Amino acid sequence: MTTKAKRLSARQLAVIDELFAGEDSEKDVLARCKVSRKLYGRWLADEAFTAELDRRVTEAYRRSALLIARHAPTAADRLLKLTKCEKEETARKACLDIISPPGSNPTTTAAETSPTDSPKLSPETAGKLLAVLAASEEE
Repeated sequence: MTTKAKRLSARQLAVIDELFAGEDSEKDVLARCKVSRKLYGRWLADEAFTAELDRRVTEAYRRSALLIARHAPTAADRLLKLTKCEKEETARKACLDIISPPGSNPTTTAAETSPTDSPKLSPETAGKLLAVLAASEEE
């Protein structure tokens, strides 16, 4: 039977719904829905179940990305304002956040970060950010 041809049971769909509905752990959801770990393990080996689970995960990430994109201009504006904060450490961290690629990690090496992922800064904005960083280093 192919993935498309097999329908999930109401119980399987209920478990998936519960997994995405709230803050409960997987263990709590399974207990509430009276699904054993063994049965859940069989479901996870089922292509139709995992396809639906994967579809929901992708959908959740897409919704998150849209939410972040919708609020990115406001966040960027606030971050730029923080670069002028009187608290040196706050201004320095805001500058670092701006010049660091999104999702960057201090342990990420240069080889792991693609230059095309970096935000595009105008030369004057980059200069201002570097000036603020340099001024905070001198003090």
